[in-house]
Formats: sequence, C-alpha cells, structure tokens
Amino acid sequence: MHAKTLLFVLAAFNPLLADPIPVRHPQGLLRGFLVLRAQDGAMLATGDLSQVSNGAQVTNQLVFRFKDGSLHDETAVFSQRRTFRLLSYHLVQKGPSFKRPTEMRLNTSNRQVAIRYTDDDGKEKTENERLEKLPADVANGLVITLLNDVDPKLKTTVSMVASTPKARLVKLEISSEGEEAFSVAGAPHKAIRYLIKVDIGGISGIIAPIIGKQPPDTRIWITSGPAPGFLKSEGPLCEGCPIWRVELASPVWPNKSE
Repeated sequence: MHAKTLLFVLAAFNPLLADPIPVRHPQGLLRGFLVLRAQDGAMLATGDLSQVSNGAQVTNQLVFRFKDGSLHDETAVFSQRRTFRLLSYHLVQKGPSFKRPTEMRLNTSNRQVAIRYTDDDGKEKTENERLEKLPADVANGLVITLLNDVDPKLKTTVSMVASTPKARLVKLEISSEGEEAFSVAGAPHKAIRYLIKVDIGGISGIIAPIIGKQPPDTRIWITSGPAPGFLKSEGPLCEGCPIWRVELASPVWPNKSE
C-alpha cells in the first residue's frame, strides 16, 4: 500500500504535533488477493496481501508482481497497544514500472533510515540517515489499516517518511468525501471514499504546485458499518508513478467439465 505505499517529495513541519491513531479494530490474521490496473482498466500486476499477528505485534506484507517483471514488496511491522505504532518498514520497488528502483528500510526504535536506489545514470547509491525527530504517528505501510479506525467525520493527519531519494518527512491529510453506493452480486452496500492529500509543508510546499511537483491525490474506498474493510484505491505507488487502481480480486476456478 502504498505506498505505499505512497512515496512522495520533500517536507518540513513540526512532528511534535503528531498523535498516533487509537485502536478501534485490532488487526489479526488476514489474506487477500488484489489486482493493479492502469486508468484505462488494463491489468498491470497481481497482488498478494498477508497479515499475521503475534500478541500486540502485527506484520503486514503487500506484494505486487507486474507483468513486465517489476516488483513492489512492502512490509510493515507495527504494534497495537491502545494506539497504532510503526516498528519497522521495508520497501522494495524495482523493474521498468518504477522510474527510480529503490529499497528503503526504516527502524523507528533507533530512527534509522537506509535507502538504496539507482540514479539517473544507472549508478547504485545508498543514503543512511538518523531522523532526530520521528513522529509517533509515522504511517509507512499502515494507511489502509488506519482508515479502518479513523473517524470519517473528522480530518486526520498522519506522517510518512518518503524517499526523495533522501529520507524526508511529509504529512498525509485524510478526509472523507462521503459515502458511495456499490453492489456485490446484486446486493447493495455502501463505502466511505477517503481523500488523501500530501502536505509538503514549508517553502517547498508553496512552490511545489507552481513547478508541478505537488504529488497527486490518492482516494481509498473502505466499507462502511461496524466491520470496515478495503475495497479499492486510486493513486501513485511512488514519486513519479502514474495513477494506478488497486482492487480486490476474486478466485477463478477451473471448469471441471473441461
């Protein structure tokens, strides 16, 4: 997920204002299959989501395998004692679908970030940094999980460590755009559509829209009601990535008559 997944450009803000999201729906065992599509509906990648818990510690992994051989592999380990806290994060993006192949590791206990990437000249480089002020609400790999627990009536802000390729902190502003109807096998249901905007902050945030560097918005649909769950998302997986759509995939069984 972003992606994570949601990786964007620079930021400067006061991390002391950040608060972690309270746990309303504890996370546990989960397995799901996804499909990633271009905006015209063409299938680009198949996805595999798995999650396991060990007491209050949860490990969530999302893998997209692209038809062109590219790979997006994102793992987040977090705790859920009263609030969600990211413990560690590992992201691998490589292949022709990604403008800048990147591997990023984040350890929140020692605030260390290691980023290995390939520059425009094809040279592999490594950036190691210790973030002196890492917010408690850093949400790398956790955005979809947190959307199950936020109050849709309120605006929520969380933090993210982005690879630019240097490590930078950005804010994600999450707000609800209201409910949207959908159906499953003809049965009506409703989803909450969330809008996620990247706040670069500081002078960079003022200049970014002018020079075309403002990251595009992301939208994520979550089932409404007492048991929220992910339905689909539309947004980039990395800095410079196009808008891609992620949806749930259904299993296809072989035709026994054949």
